[in-house]
Parts: sequence; C-alpha cells; structure tokens
Amino acid sequence: MTEKLVIIGAGMASGRMIEHLVEAAPDAFDITLFNAEPRGNYNRIMLSPVLAGDKTYREIVTHDEDWYAQHGVTCRFGEPVVAIDRDMKVVEGAHGHVPYDKLVVATGSIPFMIPLPGRDLEGVIAYRDLEDTQRMMSMGAGNRVVVIGGGLLGLEAAAGMAARGVDVTVVHIMGHLMERQLDEAAGYLLKKSLEAKGITVKLQANSKEILGQDGHVRALLLDDGTELPCDLLVMAVGIRPNVALAQEAGLAVGKGIHVDDQMITSDADVMAVGECVEHQGALFGLVAPLYDQAKVAAQTLLGQETAFRQKTLSTKLKVTGCDLFSAGDFADGETREDIVFRDPARGVYKRLVIEDDRLIGAVMYGDTADSNWFFGLIQSGESIDEMRDTLIFGPAFQGGSSVDPLSAVAALPPEAEICGCNGICKSTITEAIEGGAGDLAAVRATTKASASCGTCTGLVEQLLQVTLGDAFRVPAAQPICGCCDLTHEDVRRLIKSQALKSQEAVWQELGWKTRNGCHVCRPAVNFYLLADWPLEYQDDPQSRFVNERKHANIQKDGTFSVVPRMWGGITNPTELRAIADAADKYNVPTVKVTGGQRIDLLGVKGEDLPYIWADLNKAGLVSGHAYSKGLRTVKTCVGTDHCRFGTQDSTGLGIKLEQVLWGSWTPHKVKLAVSGCPRNCAEATCKDVGIICVDSGYQVGVAGAAGMDVKQTERLADVPTEEEAIDLTVAFIQLYRENAKYLDRPYKWVAKVGLDWVKARVVDDLEERARLIAAFELSQSIYRKDPWAEHAKEADRYQTLADLTLEAAE
Repeated sequence: MTEKLVIIGAGMASGRMIEHLVEAAPDAFDITLFNAEPRGNYNRIMLSPVLAGDKTYREIVTHDEDWYAQHGVTCRFGEPVVAIDRDMKVVEGAHGHVPYDKLVVATGSIPFMIPLPGRDLEGVIAYRDLEDTQRMMSMGAGNRVVVIGGGLLGLEAAAGMAARGVDVTVVHIMGHLMERQLDEAAGYLLKKSLEAKGITVKLQANSKEILGQDGHVRALLLDDGTELPCDLLVMAVGIRPNVALAQEAGLAVGKGIHVDDQMITSDADVMAVGECVEHQGALFGLVAPLYDQAKVAAQTLLGQETAFRQKTLSTKLKVTGCDLFSAGDFADGETREDIVFRDPARGVYKRLVIEDDRLIGAVMYGDTADSNWFFGLIQSGESIDEMRDTLIFGPAFQGGSSVDPLSAVAALPPEAEICGCNGICKSTITEAIEGGAGDLAAVRATTKASASCGTCTGLVEQLLQVTLGDAFRVPAAQPICGCCDLTHEDVRRLIKSQALKSQEAVWQELGWKTRNGCHVCRPAVNFYLLADWPLEYQDDPQSRFVNERKHANIQKDGTFSVVPRMWGGITNPTELRAIADAADKYNVPTVKVTGGQRIDLLGVKGEDLPYIWADLNKAGLVSGHAYSKGLRTVKTCVGTDHCRFGTQDSTGLGIKLEQVLWGSWTPHKVKLAVSGCPRNCAEATCKDVGIICVDSGYQVGVAGAAGMDVKQTERLADVPTEEEAIDLTVAFIQLYRENAKYLDRPYKWVAKVGLDWVKARVVDDLEERARLIAAFELSQSIYRKDPWAEHAKEADRYQTLADLTLEAAE
C-alpha cells in the first residue's frame, strides 16, 4: 500500500531526498510537498551568479513543474504550514490540511537579523532567497548599498552588486574577512582583491543603529560615529535553524531539531533534514552534509539500514572570482608548525598546519588546484614525514621533481572527494565514466559531480582524460550562434581568406541559415568586417548593441547615462561649469564620479540626449564612449607634476594614449592606466594595458583584469621612452582587434594565444609592429568621429527650426 509522505520545505535537502526516493521506489509514496516560497527547488548556491548577471533564475531551477508532475508530487507552493498535529498525523496548511503516514520537516534556516534600532525600516533585507536577490538586482549605478557581514554570503552579495556598478561597502566586526574559513593572511588577500573591484571594506566596525528617513533606510551608523549612507542595507551575518513549527508540535528541539543517525526526530513517524536539524550537537550549513542527510532519510523511509555520519568538511569556494579553500584545524598551537608559501605577484597564499607529522589543516588562496589531495591527507591522517620538504608544492612534486599534472589526479585514492557540494568521490566518477559517461555533461547527469557550484569541473575533466585516455575528446568549440555551425575563429579566418567584405557576403558564402543573421551574430560579424576591411566596409549601426546605437548607457528605468571624456582624468572649471549647467538644464537626478576618473550624468531622458550632447560639445567635451566596445578610460595618477614619488609624467602619457586610442572599436571594452611610480596609485597592474613609470622608463603590462575575474597584468616589455610605450600599446591594441574573438577581453585572448606569441609580433618584430600601428592609424582616420558632435548638429538644426517657427507665430 502506498504511504502518504508529506514534506515541509522544498529546498535543496528535501529535493535531493525526493530524487533518491523516486529513483529507488517511484511508487512507494504519495508525496505532498509544501513550500512557503511560491516555487519549488532551486539551487540556492547559484543565487550569487544570478545576482551578478551570469545566470538567470530559470538556469538554476533544479526541479520545474514538469519534473514534479512527472514524478507524481503534489505541490502546494506559496502555502505556509500553520501547524503539525502529531496525534492526528495531519499537517495544517494555510489552505487546508493533509494527513500523513510519514512526515519530513525540511524548514531550513532563517537569516539572523541583528537587533539594531531601525532594523524594521524599508530597505533593510537579508540575503536568503530569490526575492532578496531580485531586490539587490534592482540596485544599479548611482545606488549605495551597505552589507553587514564579511562572511561568504555577504561577500557574494557585495561582489554581485559591485559588478552591476553599485557603490558597495562591507562592514565586518572581526579583524579579517571570512574568519571561520581563512586565516589573517588569506583574509588580507581577499580584502585586497575586493578593494580592487571598488568595494569598500571596513573591518573591526561595530554597527550601532540603522538610520531612516520617511520610513526608508538612509544610512548605517557605526559606534565610532561614522555614517555610511545607503539606499539598501543587506544583513548577511548568519543563519539560525528554523525550528518554530517543530517546537510548537512538541518535537525535541535544541539549537535545531534533534535527529538520530537515521534522521528520525523524537517522533518515530517524523523525520528532519537540512539546515533545520541538530545531530550530535552539530548544525549544518554546507550543502555536502545536507545531501548526505537526504540520502540517509530516503534510505530510512525505504526501510534500509543506514546511518548519517558527520565528516571532516572542507570549504572550497569561488568568491568574487578568487579561489579559496580551507579544511581541518588551522588555529595556532604550541605543538603545531606551519608551512607557508606566498607569491604576492600572483596573489597566491598557501598555509599547511602540521602536528605530529600529520597534516591537520590547510588554507589556500588564489591557487586551489591541489586542494583535494591535501584534504585527503587531512582525512586519512597518514604521516607526511617523507614528503615534508616538498609537501607545500602538492602531489605533482612528490619525489623531488615535477611530473605530469594528470599523474597527480591519477594518484588520488578512490575515496578522495572530488565534488564537495555533492559529496562525490573519485571512484563514483570513474565508475560512471567506465559505465559510459564519456563527457562532462554525462558525468554530471550520472553522478551530479560539478553540477552545483562548478569549482570541481577542472578535476572532473582531468578524471575523464585519465580514465578514457585518447578516447577522451575536448568538447568542440561552440558555434557563433544558431544561425550557423561556424565558431568565431572560423568566421574571422574565412572573412580574411575569402575576402568577404559585406554582411551579405558572409550570410551567402558561409552558409548562414538565416537571411540577415540575428542579434547575437550581427554585432560580431559587423566588428570583424570593420576590423579587417576598414577601407571597403561601412559600419552598420543597426548591427550594434543598443548602448552603441544610442551612444549612451541605458539604465533600468529606460533613462540614459551620459559620460563626457576627460583626457587622462584631467578637467578644468569651464568643463565642470558646462557639466553642472547641463545637469541643471536637463534635470539630471544623479551626478557621479566614476572609477575611471570621469563624471557620469545618470537619468537623462532619451529625447534629451541630442540636446545635452550639443551643450556639452559647445564646451569642448566629447563622448567618453562609456557605452562602447572600445577605449573607455586611461586612468592616471598625478605623476611628476605634483607627486614627490613620481618618476615620469604619468598624466601627460595617459592623455597622449587616450588621444591616440579614443574612438577605436575593439572586440570588447578596453581600459588603460598609467602609474607614475611603482606605488601604483592608478592601479595599472589590473588593466587591459597598464604602464608603470620607473626611473629608467616605462614598464608596459597587458592582459590584466579587475571584474568578476581578478588578474595581474603580464609584462610585455620595458622601454626607455614615451614614444616606445605608446607604439607598443597601439600595436598591442591593433593585434587584439585583428585576432580576438568578439566579446573576449584582452586577458582572455592573451590566455588563448599566449604572451610569447604576442611579444613576437609586438615587441620583437619591428616590421610587424610598424604594420600594426599603420593599420590602426588607417582605421582611426576612417572611423574615428565623435558621435555626440554628429547628433549635436542635428539638435542645433531642430532648435533653429523651432526658433524660426516661434518667430513666425509671433
């Protein structure tokens, strides 16, 4: 007879439990699933990519309506449970009751809200669910947000909003970030990385009061008197098991709902899984033990002998583009010794904690490739005495020399954990591969390895390569879009080799399935033709993204952002007056200084764009191209003109570079910086091109990044003169224009072709360098124009007609 199973809470733990049940015994239970949220199971781990704009909510849904219907699950979503009547064995929902034979409580956790005065103000939220994420996604450039909490959740919230242009401040009461997972040194590196993204971090900061105005949050007041203005305040200071319903039902509750090894509560017919449970005094916040609980609960319901066992846990995370790993006990102790590796230039830090010739703890930042091996040593407790001298360098260096990295993966024991989120060990993956799972997608579908946060994807691919050998094929490159079967690289090559000089020629000769391309391929093809045939091809404005067509950045409310160019960050009173007058005249609600040393006028109406451009043009200001796939800014410090540490005229060089490069179209946006000395006040070491001025001349670096990925520039060359620094920069940009995939930033392109390949053409081959410079100058002579000036002429013509009409009427 089919038993009635009621589950309260449609989170990740209960979702995994249902999967196990329907796979093992699809007809064993008549399942009813309650959820207070108006939706089913989605991957909460991936809310941060949704916030950052890397994924959509639909992409992180684990079980959709069709899945529940296919497996006969009755869904009561958006219906909170009011009470549990254990005597009558009934669950009381807000819209009616449901009887049960077995009940599973999976109510999860609730965010802890610090009891500060003002916490009930509008605009004070937690970071817990999709609604919180959507509220943060409503913030954009010009908004200010304060995040209380420097743990994983708070930092992911901060990074996601910063990627959207929000002015974010993180307030943390402790002395370093993520103190539960990282030691002080790694915490410092993480803070440095966040600050490079424009996030302000305040440590040892104690919140005193949330200040409001007209019922909405206005600022956070710290106990030292500092006020941090904000439009939204996010509390991300921890979670508490949601036990209220279980407690009211009379179940045994401590910090969480008490469960035994079979996930059974104090009532034999009631079980609990997830963040709401307490097992042997422990609470659980990471997904791996929750999935272990889900498996045990399913086996218990099916009458199988099973037991939940707590394991040593590791934390392997990717916060704001930085890899982190911690496991075991890394606290200081008299009987313990540390092995520490630091590489400041690469932002890599590793610390191993050893006691009695055994590895008991590890903290890694920036390079976590060997984390699974170290975690295995911690779990096994084996002696590391014989490998003590080379331990910090990982498994590939045991025996005193470097070996093939795949050998290290092959050497991992079968029980080594590969996927921490899902608790998947090496043997499970290799068995799936030997059973026919021949690619990453098949391994994910079979084992769920790499299906959650994705940080173990590289290891899974290495296991595929080790297990299948020559039979493993790297996945084929993706086509440019659904209109054809060609990759970006194929299209670029064929446009050149077949001398295709129009979009129509591309559609016809390369076998496009659609007559005129689509919104994905048209901008790419337009750029490739523009870059390869500047004399023959004419730019097609309709094949550009909306911001490039409008020559301004569209905002979430349909207004636009206007950014005048300020050469090297230099301006003057006349320009500032013109900007102020324009802001007044066109009722610009927000005027902001950007991270690129310019002034942004936010909230300009679309119909006012030609007129505000005309007014700014009259003062000598041109478009800052803040909307373009082209040069954005050249950030500078004050250099030798004012700074006592300056070695060269960094401001002058920055202005010259900007005047040479502005108006050029490139595969993606390009940002430059020039720092007047190695103190690097202009942050040149994380730009697409960054120049550091030194006593002997100029250090030219390329391929840096400071967005979702953080990467230091790679040294292209050292040169003694400004002219050579400019020539190298122009040649590099032109080589990038001629060869890179559309929408690849320079750091991604350089990673594909290799810095040595770039140096051979830009630095070593003087004839090729001259050709690249000449090609860039040719393109600039044809295409460089100020779009604002073009539209300003039209605006002046309309204004003249309006004046004449008014005179005639009078």
